[in-house]
Amino acid sequence: MQFKLEATDTQSSARAGTITTDHGVIETPIFMPVGTVGTVKGVHQRELKEDINPDIILGNTYHLYLRPQMPILEKAGGLHKFMNWDRNILTDSGGYQVYSLSANRKIKEEGVKFKSHIDGSYHFFTPENVMEIQRTIGADIIMAFDECAPYPCDYNYAKRSMHMTHRWLDRCIKHLDKTPLKYDYDQTFFPIVQGSTYKDLRKQSAEYIASVGAEGNAIGGLSVGEPAEEMYEMTEIVTDILPKDKPRYLMGVGTPVNILENIALGIDMFDCVMPTRNGRNGMLFTSEGIINIKNKKWEADLSAVDPMGITWVDTEYSKAYLRHLFTVNEMLGRQIATIHNLGFYLWLVREARKHILAGTFADWKNVMVKKLAQRL
Repeated sequence: MQFKLEATDTQSSARAGTITTDHGVIETPIFMPVGTVGTVKGVHQRELKEDINPDIILGNTYHLYLRPQMPILEKAGGLHKFMNWDRNILTDSGGYQVYSLSANRKIKEEGVKFKSHIDGSYHFFTPENVMEIQRTIGADIIMAFDECAPYPCDYNYAKRSMHMTHRWLDRCIKHLDKTPLKYDYDQTFFPIVQGSTYKDLRKQSAEYIASVGAEGNAIGGLSVGEPAEEMYEMTEIVTDILPKDKPRYLMGVGTPVNILENIALGIDMFDCVMPTRNGRNGMLFTSEGIINIKNKKWEADLSAVDPMGITWVDTEYSKAYLRHLFTVNEMLGRQIATIHNLGFYLWLVREARKHILAGTFADWKNVMVKKLAQRL
């Protein structure tokens, strides 16, 4: 993988760059649609390429491990071929899913024993076998196995968790060094900064992760319930330490406002289920603010979903028609809303990139943040 930093905003830490892998160029800042189980939910790959056009999507190690399982993915030649996607894929390591299964898992130094949410069967993740699983999935960018500490958590728990994440990281690296690639392209490994919302722990973790010298770095354990201001504070501490010549990925973030504020702090990569999940439930993100399309106020509104005409949805369908589809529980409504939201998120990061390159990001961001936060 190669990362080229093209511009940095003069009034903030916002950056524009390019990441180049064997599956193509990724222009940053970038939002990665979440394709949990080998599909961006409700969107087939042709629409994804033609209408949303992301340079990279995300797959989920935990879910893909359970279904379709590794023997099938290996037989197919990896996830790219299995789902017919010839662009970049990033896989998370399953650490967040382990965190979310708090009632059905046991964490110890060796790894994590967890119970499948599908059939109740027991499984065990270790740093070593998670690296093997990600080798088999074949993502272009793979993540270290970490523990995502809950919020809130006490200082001693956060400290123990962080140190274990660092020890697990060392095991991941050691195992990768002796594990050959499975397919005819390279994979890039990102470690993950942890430390909850404690400044000294975040600083310590960022220094440890930076010392590893990986080709890119991630920040985990945020957007798990903490106030937005704490998220921004932790992100700023970490981005001040992580190397400037490597891409920085803030995991699981977030709202459009969160994304713009974190771009301003020097983050390059984002993912979040919000545009797809909220879209399926009738929440639309637009350049003017947030719409709940189920509200009666849109019943006879024949205007476009977004006046900017960001996606084809905005030129072909009205708010009234989309509300009608939700009212009659028509699957098409959820599909249209998902495509619109993903298109909007990609538009937002691409507009941010344009303004960074033009030297106008800070002023544009300040205007957009006020608009994007309002409920219409």
